[in-house]
Amino acid sequence: MAGSQKLKGKWALGIEPRNFTWVLRDQLAVCERLGGYGDAHRRVRRQEEIIWTRVNGFDRILSLIPNNANLHNYDEEDVAWIHRPFRGPEDGERFLSHLYSDLRMLTTQGFKILMHREELGDHVTGLIAGYLVWTQMVPDQPKAIVTIEQLLSRPIGPIGREIVAVAGSIDPTEVDLRD
Repeated sequence: MAGSQKLKGKWALGIEPRNFTWVLRDQLAVCERLGGYGDAHRRVRRQEEIIWTRVNGFDRILSLIPNNANLHNYDEEDVAWIHRPFRGPEDGERFLSHLYSDLRMLTTQGFKILMHREELGDHVTGLIAGYLVWTQMVPDQPKAIVTIEQLLSRPIGPIGREIVAVAGSIDPTEVDLRD
């Protein structure tokens, strides 16, 4: 049993991750890296935020961080995770098509997903706006960008807009051909 399972009181519930926001209620949420990033990263905060994801019924944490640092902490807290290192628009249509197909499959099957990268910046916001375009929930790219900007209370810059443009060029009806 993980050490956190022995905690009592309010600490047993953990703490909500920074910049946590539902994109699709009870299906897909985003936040910054659990525990923070850079000089602000704290081990105790990471553990409390991982506990919060487990207590709140998340089925998977989807990490977009380019390296695999701290993924073992999810295992220690018995939280399932998926690692899809995402560099940005240069990863191209094939990467986005696979990632979006995975997201659609998981959410359609009822999984609750928490997606993060180091910070809640252009990579994540562009990826989410692109997902809205790809799924045709918001097929118009400028509307998808504005929707996510309003939802997350932050602008989407050039990198995020480029990710949306790449997503807009993917045909969501094509069969997902994996390597």
